Amino acid sequence: MTMQLLWAFITSLVITLVLGKIGIPLLRRLHAQQSIREDGPQAHLAKAGTPTMGGLFMLLAMVISVLIFSPFHMATWVLLFLTLGHGLLGFLDDFIKSVKKRNLGLTAKQKLLGQIIMSAIFCYIATEILVVPTTVWIPLTNITVDLGWFYYVLVFVIIVGTTNAVNLTDGLDGLAAGTSAAAAIAYTVIGMLAFQTSVAFFGIVLCGAVLGFLYFNANPAKVFMGDTGSLALGGAFAGMAILTKTELLLIIIGGIFVMEALSVIIQVASFKTRGVRVFKMSPIHHHFELSGWSEQKVVSRFWLGSCVFAVIGLLMYTLR
Repeated sequence: MTMQLLWAFITSLVITLVLGKIGIPLLRRLHAQQSIREDGPQAHLAKAGTPTMGGLFMLLAMVISVLIFSPFHMATWVLLFLTLGHGLLGFLDDFIKSVKKRNLGLTAKQKLLGQIIMSAIFCYIATEILVVPTTVWIPLTNITVDLGWFYYVLVFVIIVGTTNAVNLTDGLDGLAAGTSAAAAIAYTVIGMLAFQTSVAFFGIVLCGAVLGFLYFNANPAKVFMGDTGSLALGGAFAGMAILTKTELLLIIIGGIFVMEALSVIIQVASFKTRGVRVFKMSPIHHHFELSGWSEQKVVSRFWLGSCVFAVIGLLMYTLR
């Protein structure tokens, strides 16, 4: 199995590299360009015109690699469904904004409706066909709590929260890709320890895809993953957490994603209630940039943090 995982990783990595070489010029011809926030750090204005929707390379590489190496089990298909479904939502949003040049993209209600439908289908298959229990394990304890029908609500919160958190993290060159690689390795190990080969293969394939994409996305980025990639990654992590019954542990393994999302929530809540901004800018990676850190320094520190969170999460899982 270890050799199969290694080959799955290499295949996903190589396919992403090949697709990137072919696809980036095509995205330029389509004028699929990333729009840059004018109120953001001024250094980011130089990124205007960089192609987006590079998440397509990762998704295609993942699909090919999963079909080659992962066992043909319902868990594999439901993980692909959740990942590609969110990738489609992100693609539609990116396409409307960058190619059709309509700034709004998909509305919040349209995205939420899509996520509600996907969450319901995923949860039904997980609980009724894969017989995933509606219990939640509390890390560092032997306690599990049966949530009954409320588990469906929790699944929706996990999926929406994770996809949006990864999306918020995708704001600097290589940031989302690097942090996702650490989380993907953690879930590969958890999949092996839990004897869930579908999750193990899905995690290692995801890791290979994001590292292959990182070759093009590292500073200075030649392409951005866009919502196509970030929403898909969030769906993948949420799905793997639910199938391995590590829903709450995802908060630790994805600690960087959680930190990014919390910074936005705190900023908005503070400004609306007190008229005071806690951070110079949110998400928090922009706060560090405006505090004088270089983009490369912020990204490297966040990569390190994601590795630490992944290790802590694995240690907590092994103590179960």
